[in-house]
Amino acid sequence: MNVNQTEDKISISNRSVNVTVTDPGISKPPTDTFSATPPDSDKLANWYTPKDFGLIPIPKRLRYDPDKPFHFGMFLNVLFGVTSTFSVANLYWCQPILIELATNFDVSYDEISKLPTLIQAGYATGLIFISPLGDLVRRRQLLLILIIISASLTIGLSLTHSLRTFQVLSFLTGISSVTPQVLLPLTADLAPPSRRATALSIVFSGLLFGILIARVFSGLIAQFADWRITYYMSIGVQWGLVVVLFWIVPDYPPKNAGKDGHGVENEEGGGKLGYGRIMWTMAKFSVTEPVLIQGCLCNLGSAAAFSSFWVTLTFLLGGEPYNYSTLIIGLFGLIGMVGVALAPLVGRFIDFLVPWQASLVACLGLLLFQIVQVVGNGLNVAAVIIATIGLDVFRQMLETSVAISIFSIAPHARARLNAIYILSLFIGQVIGSSAGTKIFLTYGWRATAAMTLGLTAWALLMLMMRGPGCDRYTWFGFRNSLDGVKGVLNIKAKVRADDENVQGALEAEKDVEKIEGGP
Repeated sequence: MNVNQTEDKISISNRSVNVTVTDPGISKPPTDTFSATPPDSDKLANWYTPKDFGLIPIPKRLRYDPDKPFHFGMFLNVLFGVTSTFSVANLYWCQPILIELATNFDVSYDEISKLPTLIQAGYATGLIFISPLGDLVRRRQLLLILIIISASLTIGLSLTHSLRTFQVLSFLTGISSVTPQVLLPLTADLAPPSRRATALSIVFSGLLFGILIARVFSGLIAQFADWRITYYMSIGVQWGLVVVLFWIVPDYPPKNAGKDGHGVENEEGGGKLGYGRIMWTMAKFSVTEPVLIQGCLCNLGSAAAFSSFWVTLTFLLGGEPYNYSTLIIGLFGLIGMVGVALAPLVGRFIDFLVPWQASLVACLGLLLFQIVQVVGNGLNVAAVIIATIGLDVFRQMLETSVAISIFSIAPHARARLNAIYILSLFIGQVIGSSAGTKIFLTYGWRATAAMTLGLTAWALLMLMMRGPGCDRYTWFGFRNSLDGVKGVLNIKAKVRADDENVQGALEAEKDVEKIEGGP
């Protein structure tokens, strides 16, 4: 990691203050000398009062203070997970009630079946164009505005009687439901390196809970009451989260100054990054970063296999030899929750390993349970249950460990890196769902299981192309991959050092902002 030091002399009245900024991503502070009457220390602290949206003062205890770092405890971590749950649920509320929606809007099943695709298209749009803003603006404000927009759009979804309006609002809701993709990089920034994997695994588990809860709640409500109640409930939960997040989520400086995510001066000659530059560097990351590309290819195969498994599980359990009812099939979602609930244990395990090693364990575990389903899914339901739990646990381990590796590439660009990473997951899910359904209907469950086994093998192959400890731009090879504890400590120490440099730079930038922001 390239670190540049700049030292500038700032004169206040007759006193000089030397400011040294060590920063991989913040430009050299202004070199102008200015004069001001030195105020009392208490008054100086009041010069800079951060506000949400420039209007509402942020609660004092939540304002960023380099002398009093935020404590990222379990409560805030779980809150991030819950927020992720009910944000991603917006994408899935409609899926169990498509028949009711078709009846209500008086349209064909074929026409209403396009609605989930439309929502997912909105989500992909937000993923590409909204979530990278986490590297440009304050994340607290971005979180609040996204949930406010989403909650407001949901009001329209609950009231409209026009299918076209419902479709437009659904697309916009998909765009604004990228809150989890803001929370993941923020979690990586706030969590101490020693428990970063644990913290991220809790947020990732919130994503999976959101998918399961949306399908269960929406289906149950539509079974016994009006489908609109689902959206009424969503409105209440989201506005409740706005209030809770306002009083709980700390303010955190934007990562938008000086240098780009590669740790080099902007081609434009330095200065703060703009939206166009953010998008350009994101595109650049997607073709120049070996760790990112390896992680995305690995994640794509694993996500495709996982999505195919869950989509075709309904067909498997509804046919021979099981012939289960829709209710019994739905209960398998609860079995999936067992794997999700193990997230803290999975994360803690990853914290003790180099991320690559955790990814290797996860890929081998996924292969093992894919073999279980290939051999036993059509023979005994016990094999289905074992495979369901095992695939959930190791899929989550792989997702989290790969994210840890990717986030270590450039701490100042975590929002952009995460957007690319999650986009690969999204593409994998689309591939797995469509290919899995087609193969199952044509060749049966065993052929589908063989396909998911092959996709998992692809993920392992991508992982083995490049081991840990390699130079940043090394595409193939191994170094420090099997050196035991020494390799683990060396790599983790490097990650911690990078994080400490970034944190120090942000604190220096905040001090300069406070001085410059005075009257």
